[in-house]
Amino acid sequence: MPDGGAAGAVRNGRTRLRTAAVGLGAFLLLAPAPGTAHAAPAERLLPAQQEPGDGAGSGDATGLLMVLDASGSMAEDDGSGGTRMAAAREALSTAVDALPDDHPTGLRLFGSESSSCTDTTLAHPVQPLDRDALRDALGEAGPTGNTPTGLALQRAADDLPDPPAGDFGRRTILLVSDGESNCDGPPPCEVASELVGNGVGLRIDTVGFQIGDEGRAELECIAEAGHGTYYDAPDGEALGRELERAALLSADGYRFEGEPVEGTADPKDAPLLAPGQYLDTIGPGEARSYAVELDAASAADVSVTAAPHPGVAVDRRDGLTLLLEDTGERPRRCDSADAAFGSDEGAMVLTQTVSRIPSAGGGAACDEAGRHTVTVTRESAAESDTAHWPVELRFTLEEPLAEGVRPAASATGYGAAGPGADLPTGEPEDVAGGTGFNDAAELGPGAWRDRLLPAQTRWFKVPVGWGQQLRYRVEIGNEPTRETGSASSYVRTAAYAPHRAPIGRGEFTVDRAYRGEPLAVELGTVPVTWTNRYESGAAASPVRVGGDYYIAVSLGPEAVAIARNAAVGVVLRVDVVGEELSGP
Repeated sequence: MPDGGAAGAVRNGRTRLRTAAVGLGAFLLLAPAPGTAHAAPAERLLPAQQEPGDGAGSGDATGLLMVLDASGSMAEDDGSGGTRMAAAREALSTAVDALPDDHPTGLRLFGSESSSCTDTTLAHPVQPLDRDALRDALGEAGPTGNTPTGLALQRAADDLPDPPAGDFGRRTILLVSDGESNCDGPPPCEVASELVGNGVGLRIDTVGFQIGDEGRAELECIAEAGHGTYYDAPDGEALGRELERAALLSADGYRFEGEPVEGTADPKDAPLLAPGQYLDTIGPGEARSYAVELDAASAADVSVTAAPHPGVAVDRRDGLTLLLEDTGERPRRCDSADAAFGSDEGAMVLTQTVSRIPSAGGGAACDEAGRHTVTVTRESAAESDTAHWPVELRFTLEEPLAEGVRPAASATGYGAAGPGADLPTGEPEDVAGGTGFNDAAELGPGAWRDRLLPAQTRWFKVPVGWGQQLRYRVEIGNEPTRETGSASSYVRTAAYAPHRAPIGRGEFTVDRAYRGEPLAVELGTVPVTWTNRYESGAAASPVRVGGDYYIAVSLGPEAVAIARNAAVGVVLRVDVVGEELSGP
């Protein structure tokens, strides 16, 4: 079972918090360079808990192109009395039905018209989803000729629209084949590497249908070079399942919001961030620095979310480290934190936050006004995927309490909302979770039902007021499984405060091994209290302001070898405990 929960230890009067990844993909939100419209003077503050404005980058996926091998071998019997081509038509039709309405989708064929090694055709352009037109295009496909895989990939990259400038919308090529390339020309694996480059905007997934060892090796190489995933489909049922999974993961990638910014390797040259949300990228082993201007009284939070391609190769210790320092002649650390995947199954979303909380009595080293820097470092093992990660960075300021306001005492116990609490029962209502913080689905108390793909995280938000507690449980029921023996993955949950700081597990169990059997994970918060900011424990210190609290629910990538259905059903039982107080 993965190393999932958060553990806290106090360093320099602040909490050093390590979290495990909870889901799909990741991002940094960064600020523009000094002198731009977003550079902020030292005196500028947001009102208490004011939300930053929406940025320009939408992060919506910009297209899925399915590339289908329609060569002569696809005319062979698939073992069920039909041809491989017939099974592929049915499987692609299943994937098309599962895609969201209007998702840009296209189809390219190769080997469908002749034996020429230049035979590849755009059967349907990438445009808002037209299910009937795609089915018609599939119905006209071969099988006929050879397998010019490298050429088909080259042409496929040109078929996909470019994302808008500054946008991290991801484009996906989904290649389906039953054998290796048999044409002279560019080696497919080299083509994939050249097309994808640093891996920010394009991903190549591959599916091997009843494929031999040489063909499987080629498709695995293409997927690795394309910062994607290889899926194995030994029969038509598996082909439909894997195509549906791959297509939906493409359509449900993390939705980014923010203005582009470029962090620097040298903290002295870091761009200055105004309160807001920003986008950058970070490569293996890189460090990126950003500057913020703080006064002596306001609380400041800088959150960083990274969204790698879901499920790509990572080491369990890969992740991000964050360091917040002042900028004196000898910089002093104000806060530090890190987030690691905690499992080597594959990449998921990572989020972590560093904060400057002025001390209760004043006079602490990091209470002083001035320029501070946030440095984000990516840790990456040699064998891990080398794609750059999109990162979203969010900088918020919270003004101090008005003069004469006396906050309530801190609250560090769960009370009646602890592990034994009763949660809502009854028939769950259907809900579709979001892809991340920016489009999280809002929930209230009740029972809710969603579905999770392997390597996917679903996001929800729940309004929680002063004095109240968030409490929820995630349940996985009986699911049909494949005959895979001892395969194991995980189900994991995490919760985040309004400023996106992860909330420690406390007394709860937040991850469990998944083998297709029923299980539950759960989490809760202590009462929302302004004074919790001075507590050292990771379960209490982030719970310091009312607002939207976030729930993330994840299914590990290796569940692909367990679940017979494309997605696994999940039920959330959510409660908000206590009467809302006037606060703080």
